[in-house]
Amino acid sequence: MTDFTPLFAPRSIAVLGASPSGSGPGNTYIRALRRYGYAGSIHPVHPSATEVEGLRAWRSLGETPEPIDYAYIAIGAERVPEALLAGAGRVRFAQVMSSGFAEAAGGAALQERLVAAARQAGMRLLGPNCLGTHAPRGRVTFTTGVTAEAGSVGVLAQSGGLSLDLLRRGERRGLRFSGLVTMGNCADLGPAELLEHFLADPMTRVIGLYLEDVQDARALFEVLRPGTKPVVLLKGGQTAEGQRAAASHTGSLASDHRLWQALARQTGTALVETLDQFIDALLAFQQLTPRIASPLREVVLFGNGGGTSVLASDEFARRGFRLARFDAAVTAALAALKVPAGSSLANPIDVPAVSLRAEDGRIAERILATVYGAAQPDAVVMHLNMPVLTSYADFDLLGRLIEAALAARGDHAGAGHFVLVLRSDGEPETEAKRHAYRTRALAAGIPVFEEIPAAAGALAALAAYEAWRHAQQED
Repeated sequence: MTDFTPLFAPRSIAVLGASPSGSGPGNTYIRALRRYGYAGSIHPVHPSATEVEGLRAWRSLGETPEPIDYAYIAIGAERVPEALLAGAGRVRFAQVMSSGFAEAAGGAALQERLVAAARQAGMRLLGPNCLGTHAPRGRVTFTTGVTAEAGSVGVLAQSGGLSLDLLRRGERRGLRFSGLVTMGNCADLGPAELLEHFLADPMTRVIGLYLEDVQDARALFEVLRPGTKPVVLLKGGQTAEGQRAAASHTGSLASDHRLWQALARQTGTALVETLDQFIDALLAFQQLTPRIASPLREVVLFGNGGGTSVLASDEFARRGFRLARFDAAVTAALAALKVPAGSSLANPIDVPAVSLRAEDGRIAERILATVYGAAQPDAVVMHLNMPVLTSYADFDLLGRLIEAALAARGDHAGAGHFVLVLRSDGEPETEAKRHAYRTRALAAGIPVFEEIPAAAGALAALAAYEAWRHAQQED
């Protein structure tokens, strides 16, 4: 297997496409590297300039003072093959941001020349027609406004723009990345080889794929088939219109979506339909450890708001879950808590905000402890209407409820999954509070979702993976 260390933690980077005027895409890239804290050497390559961005510039990849681990190439498409040949034997990975190859009319031949040049020069090629690689471990990125905190989510994507959305929206919702590679046209390196890296990478716990087409679907299937780590797949081009769009985007000839559904069933891959579902599923796998021995089937719902509890029951049922039925012993134990009148302690458990104020908000901890200890659920979903809760108490009731959840979960380590849904009215003050509470919960290993359907979808992906792995072990 290819050693991808120089891609995710390069010691030296060459940049083609930066100019003395400061206006080239390579200039933007160099600035992003510096802001992100990249500590290796950066070598701008320019045919005539001696200095770019305050750095010594070199006329070609063949003249840099040291071998190059990673070359970022953003020059005119016609010039790229020759530029690669100049670095023969001196470059490990070249990522070509330039467009105008197989995704453009008449560009297929130029892409063939590009691949031939990379192979002749002895380097691996990423792209063309992509944005770059993001790797917190090596302080490498192609964008700004992202955290340098490394995480456990590895992503491979055939769309640069979608990758930017994923980085920014995903980080806001709690994702932390071990690495992200935009693959573009996949002229040389494709998802199968890069997926092998993430499967072997000890930093990566879950892998996300955004694909429009795969030239060697059999190779991808063989890499996915062992199912050693959860994989979430967002497939672009599942309709006739989407397939036409994919053809103009990456030059892909998208295949029948039924083939991808079959691949997902046979490999335990979670197939999702939207970017939000993609983020939600990755978050669930990042925060929760799959329980292969006892796959998720039944859930307990606990929240405030009767109508919301009813809708939550519908949503989880549609996703194939059963609401756990409490036996007489669990019912008696809950009744003994003497929860204020107006509450329902059957599943779904519904306790109005006025009742959750009891015992300074600690009644929730006793309810959850009883559920975990007596009912032993596969998962508990706690859904809280933030504006209502904040208006019913003169203390931090919501904070107390989250503390209760953490305490109950901590007292029953190894018990069922726990997820939190924090529902907001969209007001800036509420959103700020949700961000703060989300941060606390994520630090304790609890995934936080914004709405109940998001939590149900994410848990459905987790449950499907657990069931698939369980079946594989039984076979």
